[in-house]
Amino acid sequence: MPGITEIVFVSVAVLLFLSVVASKISDRFGVPALLLFLLIGMLAGSEGIGGIYFDDPNIAQAVGMLALVIILFSGGLDTNWESVRGVMKESLILATLGVLITAIILGYAAKLVFDIPILMGMLLASITSSTDAAAVFALLRSKGVRLKGRLQPLLEFESGSNDPMAVFLTVGLIEIISASETSIFNLILFLIGQMVIGGLVGIVMGKVALYLINRLKLGYDGLYPVLVLALIMLTFGVTNLIGGSGILAVYLVGLSLGRAEFLHKRSVLRFYDGMAWLMQIIMFLTLGLLVFPSQLITIAVPGLILSVVLMLIARPISVWLCLLPFPMPWREKTFISWVGLRGSVPVILATYPRVAGLDETGLIFNTIFFVVLTSVLIQGTSIPQVARWLKVDDPDADEGPQYPLELTARHGWRGLLQEVVISPDSPVVGKAIYELGLPREYLIVLISRDDEFLIPNGSIVLEPNDRMLGLARPEAHAKVNEIVSAPIADPLVTSV
Repeated sequence: MPGITEIVFVSVAVLLFLSVVASKISDRFGVPALLLFLLIGMLAGSEGIGGIYFDDPNIAQAVGMLALVIILFSGGLDTNWESVRGVMKESLILATLGVLITAIILGYAAKLVFDIPILMGMLLASITSSTDAAAVFALLRSKGVRLKGRLQPLLEFESGSNDPMAVFLTVGLIEIISASETSIFNLILFLIGQMVIGGLVGIVMGKVALYLINRLKLGYDGLYPVLVLALIMLTFGVTNLIGGSGILAVYLVGLSLGRAEFLHKRSVLRFYDGMAWLMQIIMFLTLGLLVFPSQLITIAVPGLILSVVLMLIARPISVWLCLLPFPMPWREKTFISWVGLRGSVPVILATYPRVAGLDETGLIFNTIFFVVLTSVLIQGTSIPQVARWLKVDDPDADEGPQYPLELTARHGWRGLLQEVVISPDSPVVGKAIYELGLPREYLIVLISRDDEFLIPNGSIVLEPNDRMLGLARPEAHAKVNEIVSAPIADPLVTSV
């Protein structure tokens, strides 16, 4: 007779397998993967064909927070700091003031639609106020859409940094509603304390993590991702214990490591990319199990009204107000307004009022769940087409090749693998490598041409759009960039 352990193993395996297959459907038809994960969870739940009864918001919240920590860390780790640095002001204003404006507008709408106290309306709106760019870029990649200019880093950094603000507002409002003696002034102090402590701990732990990874010299490569997991969990736990935002701290640790070189960086990146996908699947399956579809029917009409207010009024107003000081084409502002896709964080935060005893009827949780579903279904499926309509996509963008090698950094050695692209008007086009006068300490590792990789030798003649992967110290890379991009004298002539 099969035991409970075997049944659990088979059930989990089937759900994970279906979720992986669902990602293929997402790539093929452009349906957001998050929506499919949720639907699988709902089908497996007590009112679905699976019949799995699950109604414990405490477990759902714990699973969601663990998943969120890993997803945010992975997002920070994978962020290209050089591209993000140019959009810091715009992103941070959208992630703080933009979230607040969205919450205020949507909060008043929720008060009118549901006839609830304004603080409960603000709580519902605060839970809904953060965006999910991971889902957006997964959709764009599946459709082969690349965004122009600074749009992608701006959206990426905004979505990664607006989750802490949504958490601040949600936790603070729960405190005010639960304890009527708590004032707005105390809420402001609470938010400032959360941000300051979370920011400081995140910066310090980022430096500590980098030092430990490069100095411990572990005997097994597979232990480095485990070490990183221990450090980010420690960061989250300690920050929360001392009154800071663990979410913000973990994200900053990811950013710090992402902009630095450390041992086995590429393998750690791959590991946490896989972990982030696993956590998203587990989280959305759990939340899908937690919801009862029959309860969504009763809030369908008011939920749809809130979704319309969020998509067409609250998000656009907050974006246009926040971006007023910045010169940006109206097409880009309009696209940013539409890419307010709601995802994992609102559904996780929707468990907070239930755990605190403020949502006994499930009104907030079911409404948030419905708003997220409609956002993913309507906005998510239309984003690639909207990008083309507004002409903010870049059909000629090229992410570059994936080279079949990686560099393992060593402490004290400053050598880097960097790529240089040979533009059609470069002075080195048509010249053999031996003619270029490259620095002696610069080693060409591979040359990418069309869809092939060439093993370099001195007689290879460079062609337009070749990609040259070189190994050297930063100063040697700088010299090579000067040679490739600026007119140069014939080295045979200058040597005479």
